[in-house]
Amino acid sequence: SFSLSFSLSLPLCPSLPSTEVIDNTLDPDFVRKYILDYFFEEKQNLRFDVYDIDSKSPDLAKHDFLGQVFCTLGEIVGSPASRLEKPLGGILGKKCGTIILSAEELGNCRVIATMQFCAHKLDKKDFFGKSDPFMVFYRSNEDGTCTICHKTEVVKNTLNPVWQAISIPVRALCNGDFDRTIKAEVYDWDRDGSHDFIGEFTTSYRDLSRGQSQFNVYEVSGEEGRVGGRVTLLSFTSTSLHYMNPYQMNAYAMALKAVGEIIQDYDSDKMFPALGFGAKLPPDGQVSHEFPLNGNIENPYCNGMEGILEAYHQSLKTVQLYGPTNFAPVVNHVAKYAVAVQDGSQYFVLLIITDGVISDMAQTKEAIVNAAKLPMSIIIVGVGQAEFDAMVELDGDDIRISSRGKLAERDIVQFVPFRDYMDRTGNHVLSMARLAKDVLAEIPEQLILYMKSRGIKPCLLPPLNEEPGPEDQDHAQTTPV
Repeated sequence: SFSLSFSLSLPLCPSLPSTEVIDNTLDPDFVRKYILDYFFEEKQNLRFDVYDIDSKSPDLAKHDFLGQVFCTLGEIVGSPASRLEKPLGGILGKKCGTIILSAEELGNCRVIATMQFCAHKLDKKDFFGKSDPFMVFYRSNEDGTCTICHKTEVVKNTLNPVWQAISIPVRALCNGDFDRTIKAEVYDWDRDGSHDFIGEFTTSYRDLSRGQSQFNVYEVSGEEGRVGGRVTLLSFTSTSLHYMNPYQMNAYAMALKAVGEIIQDYDSDKMFPALGFGAKLPPDGQVSHEFPLNGNIENPYCNGMEGILEAYHQSLKTVQLYGPTNFAPVVNHVAKYAVAVQDGSQYFVLLIITDGVISDMAQTKEAIVNAAKLPMSIIIVGVGQAEFDAMVELDGDDIRISSRGKLAERDIVQFVPFRDYMDRTGNHVLSMARLAKDVLAEIPEQLILYMKSRGIKPCLLPPLNEEPGPEDQDHAQTTPV
């Protein structure tokens, strides 16, 4: 089958993951988005490569190169409506087509919209059967163009499909503008990629938020204005990832509990500093990227996991979540303590739980490279349905993280997306156990690598038949295992 994909790379930086593959088309409209830090005062070079994907091999050399284009992020942002159109090149004497690149500043909205739709009496498009309908959602842009933001699954051989519920970040759907037009198109899927257009309708986040009602039954307008059926909103819920359900923990709390309950066994006093980042603080609304969850600047320590969870719950009632989202301050906060204790008596583990948004990638890379020389490790757990490309890059498993041309001394970051560990039966205990096992797997090796690099040998434990003295007892409790 004929497919397309492209990769994006920055000089001196690893390539970003490719887009999804779109089968059998010469005019692909990719859903996958990339979040980049934009610096007005810097020249940020970009390269886009387009390939015809012939197999499942991740090696691009085994696929057909279709063309490439070079530009800067400033060119895209500075184009009319931040929409840049350039011809593809890279193949001598051949016209390779055109690529259209668009950019939009992300809003601070962190809300997730979960919706389910069904349709009734859609147009029959298949000669020998019914239809295989799917829906495509578009966010409208300020210049009147539309950007694809979601595709549903295909429901085979029916004119009355019920699609699975979909979860979309509101900023992907309308960038936090509740009255911005959202367009939905309905198609009949065809194997050869020439999907038949059934019809379309428009709505808005504000209208959808009314839920199932007469206001959310839409006539599907087909070609030449004919009605191609009806689409009905079956359900709509809108929640933040921090939403506190009285009957179960949210993903942030589950990740905290899963990892923290194991790590706390290696801490002698069970007192943990817990910090938040990306919020407006009372009373003046000042934005902070390093604030104590318990509200006590002088003493941010919480007593055990229960103390951390309680502080987290209380902070949600007092702060206003707000961007940008900067990681570097909390990494540097822990590094400040780690740099003072490099004799092997203490090892620090920083757990970051995030929805994947990061506003200071360059500064965070520099902070991690500097921290790699210190007795510390960083665990990042991603929650929600966002793309975690930036977190994968920070993980550095495939390509060691670097900053200003300097490689990190060792790999100290472990990233996992929590959604990969969610048990399908809803067994959260099992989900948490799976998460903890994988996310902590690299910590012992990272600790040992640091100790060996500094020539630090394990302390001798007292014989089993001897009771440790007061000094030995305190030392045994604080020595990392």
